[in-house]
Amino acid sequence: MKRLPKVPLLLGSLYQLGEVGLLLGKTLRNMFRRPFEKGIFIQQLEEIGAGSLPVISLTAAFGGLVFALQTYIGFHRYIGVGSEAYGGPIISLGLAKELIPILVGLMVSGRVGSAMAAEIGTMRITEQVDALFSLGADPNRYLVVPRTLACVLMLPCLTLYGDIIGIACGFIYNTYIMGVNRVIYLRNTLLYIELWDVASGLIKAAVFGLLIAVIGCWQGLKAEGGAEGVGRATTRTVVIASITILILNFFLSKALPSTL
Repeated sequence: MKRLPKVPLLLGSLYQLGEVGLLLGKTLRNMFRRPFEKGIFIQQLEEIGAGSLPVISLTAAFGGLVFALQTYIGFHRYIGVGSEAYGGPIISLGLAKELIPILVGLMVSGRVGSAMAAEIGTMRITEQVDALFSLGADPNRYLVVPRTLACVLMLPCLTLYGDIIGIACGFIYNTYIMGVNRVIYLRNTLLYIELWDVASGLIKAAVFGLLIAVIGCWQGLKAEGGAEGVGRATTRTVVIASITILILNFFLSKALPSTL
């Protein structure tokens, strides 16, 4: 049997990428136009920020603990007893630049991105989006812009909060549980960690926030077919946003300088 060409699948992927690009461009333009939906923006700040604190706290705490555990084992096994106190910079650098931004992005995409897709998808199914058109309102300015701006602002804040929790848990594990010299641990951490290491993670988080909001709103605006369609849009949002975060993190790590 002759194999069917895969061109339609490729064209479909390019078409969807174009849809996301157009939505992103329109959203960025509308951010600087009035009127601005302050009520929805403040509501989204609370939903994304305060609502995500419990899950971010647990994720960052146990991420820092397990990273500190494996770092301690590596220094103890391969370098020697007493070298564990020099693992502080590695733990802080790995958490601030890579692990915490990725974990925060994945958690927020699962919690907030899916909620955006479900909420806007329900409005799409019940023709509330069409009602906005008929009233002369721009759905992008009313629905997408406040969510996108709130996500871009809150992801770096959540990441910074996660950095503090994760690094603190790594310090507690090494110094109070495993008995590492806390003076040497703190001295080396403060000596080798740079402000740019934290800032680069925050830049990644802002980009992840932009992607999560745009993908969630895009899938919500495309939802069709009743409750089943909303469910599919929610699932696709989490899958696409998570994969995009993991892929884009590599390219951002390569593009951002290691130090300033």
